[in-house]
Amino acid sequence: MRRRTLLQSLAGASATGAVGSAAAHPLPTDDGDSTPASTPTGGEPLGTLDLSGARELVTSPDGHTAYVATGDGIALVDIVSPASPRLLAERTDLLADSPDGPMEIVQDLALVDDRLLVAGPANPTETGAHGVVVFDVSDRENPAQVAAVELDTRIHNCDFDGRYAYVTANGRAASPLAVVDTDTGDEVGSWSLLDADERWDAVHPALRPLHDVWVQGEYAYLAYWDAGTWILDVSDPADISLVSRVRGRSRDDLAGIEDPGVERSEPPGNDHFVTVDEDASLLGVGGESWDAGDDGSGGPSGIELFDISDPESPTSLATIDPPSSSDQTYGGVMTTAHNFELTDDRLYSAWYKGGVRVHDVRDPSQPRQIFRWRDAGTTSFWTAQRAAGCFVASSAAIPDDDISPGVYTFPDPAADAPTSTDGATGDGFGVAAALAAIGLGAWRLGRRREREQ
Repeated sequence: MRRRTLLQSLAGASATGAVGSAAAHPLPTDDGDSTPASTPTGGEPLGTLDLSGARELVTSPDGHTAYVATGDGIALVDIVSPASPRLLAERTDLLADSPDGPMEIVQDLALVDDRLLVAGPANPTETGAHGVVVFDVSDRENPAQVAAVELDTRIHNCDFDGRYAYVTANGRAASPLAVVDTDTGDEVGSWSLLDADERWDAVHPALRPLHDVWVQGEYAYLAYWDAGTWILDVSDPADISLVSRVRGRSRDDLAGIEDPGVERSEPPGNDHFVTVDEDASLLGVGGESWDAGDDGSGGPSGIELFDISDPESPTSLATIDPPSSSDQTYGGVMTTAHNFELTDDRLYSAWYKGGVRVHDVRDPSQPRQIFRWRDAGTTSFWTAQRAAGCFVASSAAIPDDDISPGVYTFPDPAADAPTSTDGATGDGFGVAAALAAIGLGAWRLGRRREREQ
């Protein structure tokens, strides 16, 4: 239910002139780790905004605002004109009233309508409050805190349904999913791998952390690193039950690994991010991996697509391979999958220094790349999200301090754009295509609301 990008108007596109026909545009190649030359107008970013600490980014339902986690808080960015993104507001010192406050290492957030959930800290820290904060963002220039709940755990990722916060309780021994009622402040439910089978306790915790959660309708989708991806029934948050396991390494194999050091950072495994499309019929699972041993044995992971029209019987459809790189160590030129969005038969994805990509997934068994851009010397992308008349990506200075963090806007390729190759991307960033996408989004929104009633 987070990161909804259900475009409802063309205001963002018409305000900029960014949508319009364009010739095919050469793009940087995917080979090596050199900084590519600038690309002709249309294939390059439409606009940029420097933003210190940028991490996760989500967009508003109308596609006019980007909400960004900034390490010490959040920022609201106006993207009505994609060529000129501008800062609207910032909020820091979250949970400052706590004896341990304020919150640090704020990396994840989730949006439902005009309610924004912010969680942290994402990683272990000896200082700073732990918990979640909810903002009313109906006034884009004056976001107002409406709820705050302190918790006893760090939270790497979260999701939200407008009332219940679904958080990765990574500071607890079993690394469970925890469900918090933000209206009352009570924790109402939880679930971990040990609830599926107590024998998971024999697996080293570093191989089975809950890294990400996505909630839509009655289901939650969990990325449990090497233990794989799991689907839960959360129709009653106080009585969560297992639906199916999508993929993952066997429990017995993982239990035999005594030293997870290199193993937990290299393929196979490393289920890092999960999301579904509007109809919850298509699931994307992204892996995050690198060459931890610096010996060529590891490398980047891609994004696997699954048919989950029957959530009890997921079926693998295709895997999108990561961009190439000459140095896949953590401090090198990582091009592994990070966060992404599935919407309107598109996959918008971020690959750290591998740049951003857009795939046409109308036939998810044969995903077709229709846009890509990378500049390994200056950008390292955290996520890519659909907006009005463009798509938006956040560049994060992790792990390379030479990267300039910020917000980038890109042209949204037309539905019928030719396949993007090493030499060129498709043409036709047209108004007709944008209108078609908006119509499809509205239709799907109507269907989803019908199901939720």
